[in-house]
Amino acid sequence: MTEVSGQGLAAVLHAHRDEIVPRWIDVVARTARGRITPAELESELGTVFDALTAGLHSGATEGTERGFGEARALIAELSRNRARQGFSPTETAASIFALKEQLLDAVRADDDAEVATEFVAFSRLLDELAMYTFETYVEARNRIIAQQAEEMTELSTPVVKLWDGILAVPLVGTLDSGRTQVVTEKLLHMLVETGSEHAIIDITGVPAVDTQVAQHLLKTVVAARLMGAECIISGIRPQIAQTVVALGIEFGDVATKATLADALSMALHRSGFSIRRVTS
Repeated sequence: MTEVSGQGLAAVLHAHRDEIVPRWIDVVARTARGRITPAELESELGTVFDALTAGLHSGATEGTERGFGEARALIAELSRNRARQGFSPTETAASIFALKEQLLDAVRADDDAEVATEFVAFSRLLDELAMYTFETYVEARNRIIAQQAEEMTELSTPVVKLWDGILAVPLVGTLDSGRTQVVTEKLLHMLVETGSEHAIIDITGVPAVDTQVAQHLLKTVVAARLMGAECIISGIRPQIAQTVVALGIEFGDVATKATLADALSMALHRSGFSIRRVTS
């Protein structure tokens, strides 16, 4: 970080705090367009301003990570909040840049050459802190995206109890290695919890089946067999059947059915149940 020593500038910031901070909040509030309340802005920006002033008061000419460590931590938290609130990284950085203009008016009014020199160094520090918001924002946004993807995977891979001893896993969307692991873990957990001996893996909502998808399905089947359960794969549409034949994919002794209803009928038969239509 930029080396800053600014006792004079710190005094100016302290003396004009009640003028600078409200103007800074007003500028940022206009760009926020109602996505954050004035009270929240006052708390965030006021705390950052006080931390920056404290850093200047420390007079640190070296090791500015120590002198402005609190300010960096607060700005990092502000960036993470903005990522969660839906702000862009440019808007987040602009909120820090906006402070420079408000400070400049106070420095000009003070009309002190030494304070002006300190302001130049401090301005470079603010530039670095504004750029730091990009780094922190991206990290926070990536974590949010990863968490949302994990939650979506969980929601898109339910394990449903269809009958005593019979479970179903309706799959929708692409089946990759990460999602296969989630499917397998949830299925095995439910097999143990319910004591089921049959599981139907329905791929009606899977857009295409290639060699890799078939391997993922077979891994789940093998894992279920190790738990003492037999699987049936349903949802084999004509297009998927043609693709499977063309690719030479072998499902071995794994039962396959065209529809979930057919698979349920087979699972019930294997469980010792018989189905018949009752006519009045």
